[in-house]
Amino acid sequence: MGNDSKALSFGISRRGFVAASAALATALATGASRAFAADGKSGAADAKNASSSRTDSSKSSDSASSDGTSSRPDLSQYASYELQGDFVLGFDQEFPPYGYIGDDGQFTGFDIELATAVCNKYGWNLKLSPIDWDAKDALLNSGQITCIWNGFTIEGREDDYTFTDPYMENRQVIVVRGDSGITDFAGLAGKIVLAQADSAAYNLLVDGGEQQDLGKTFGELQTIGEYNTAFMELESGMVDALAVDLPVAEFNIGGDTETYKILDEPLNSEHFGVGFKKGSQELAGKVELALYDLNDDGTVKSLCDKYSDQGVSYDLWMLK
Repeated sequence: MGNDSKALSFGISRRGFVAASAALATALATGASRAFAADGKSGAADAKNASSSRTDSSKSSDSASSDGTSSRPDLSQYASYELQGDFVLGFDQEFPPYGYIGDDGQFTGFDIELATAVCNKYGWNLKLSPIDWDAKDALLNSGQITCIWNGFTIEGREDDYTFTDPYMENRQVIVVRGDSGITDFAGLAGKIVLAQADSAAYNLLVDGGEQQDLGKTFGELQTIGEYNTAFMELESGMVDALAVDLPVAEFNIGGDTETYKILDEPLNSEHFGVGFKKGSQELAGKVELALYDLNDDGTVKSLCDKYSDQGVSYDLWMLK
């Protein structure tokens, strides 16, 4: 997930949010607009190992299937776990399509509906808690929220949380203006690039990140609190490019491919998981068990189809 605190950096003001629909599923099916298949789900096994904060003897023999999705592990030992109190979901309310405020003023999004299905399955009382992203660890560790479930990237956070195994593949990408003339990473040299603070995209580009060498070519790497405003800043010319999650880019771009363009080469391949307080293996296992069951009964596919015009694809679902 590429989101962080709502306090905007570098004096960037909050403006209106313009969102449109995009058919990512079609793009994935044709492979015409992204270099998406090159490494595809080849990172699935690594991401499964990355979530080893919940791995125990019952899962030590797990392996990825031939298509890159995970083979179903034996999670029966977690079936008897009983949640004490409410299931309080911590999320960024400005991170579509995973969590956001719908046209009716209510919280919605793919991950919110997925969490709702899990809680309905177990009879848990779900409470939605929009949070300031920079306070997420304090809220989680103090017990004010039960989990972080909001397009939450596993890679780089393995030591800080107990994760479910990855349920969705994701990419970090670069978005530029359609008339910028920038066609590849080389074109970003000397440019102002904007990313959400403490996001997966930002952490890739700073010292120690997988794309630190690319980041060093930028004229400046700026940060912002949320991506809705970021797209407005890109359109206005205040910045030259955005580093952002692919589904978030697809959601915001919609059909406006003249104004915005996603570079063909992604920054990386990564994976989303549900993040719990360190040591919460039983709760994470119980949730993961439900995710497998919801895939088996068709709920996951239905939700992916519902949000397919907002950048969600069942092709990227991993718990099959």
